[in-house]
Amino acid sequence: MKVTLRIKRFDPDKDAKPYWAEYTVEASPVDRLLDALNTIKWTIDGTLTFRRSCAHGVCGSDAMRINGRNRLACKVLIRDVGEKVTVEPMLGFPVIKDLVVDMDPFFRKYESIKPYLITYDNEPGTERLQSPEERARYDEGTKCILCGACTGSCPSIWGNPDWVGPAAIVNAHRFIFDSRDQGTAERLAILGQRNGVWRCRTIFNCSDACPRGIPVTDLIEQVKRAIIYGDRNID
Repeated sequence: MKVTLRIKRFDPDKDAKPYWAEYTVEASPVDRLLDALNTIKWTIDGTLTFRRSCAHGVCGSDAMRINGRNRLACKVLIRDVGEKVTVEPMLGFPVIKDLVVDMDPFFRKYESIKPYLITYDNEPGTERLQSPEERARYDEGTKCILCGACTGSCPSIWGNPDWVGPAAIVNAHRFIFDSRDQGTAERLAILGQRNGVWRCRTIFNCSDACPRGIPVTDLIEQVKRAIIYGDRNID
């Protein structure tokens, strides 16, 4: 089948503003959109710029806005988007070139919530044990691949680039509810600030955009309740 991709392009070195370019390629219905983008870059226009790496939905590199929704190009099949596809960079991020956005602010926000195990006790002589129930408590947050799809789909980010964003909160949740961690108070204090968790308007765009099926909005609400009640065991 022939597929026409309408791609939003921008090269700051030579373009005054973004513009749309169309490319038509041959593709199988079970090809991924990433395959079509690769065909364009390799055979039609080598200047087209986008990120990709593992091509298996693990690295999160190729998150972009596909037919108005943030998705991973390596997971979207041609049959699911049709013969005419609109592709553009994710909203809420500065555009470096074409479909490549600047992820540095995103990762600075991720780093701000201290995404690592914090303990103050002396190191135990054996591993820190958890029950299956304790491990399951934060399991959803461990699935995040930091692709930015949830953050780029959030109107709160579009309106306030300083907001910490859903991905950072999901990764904070992963440690806040870890029974081995002792940094809960620190993270809740960070997320209780002006640009913390309360900027979330519970729109659910983030949950819809997540390629790993993480219930992002629910995890954010759990963090809100932990701040209100001062208890990470609150459900």
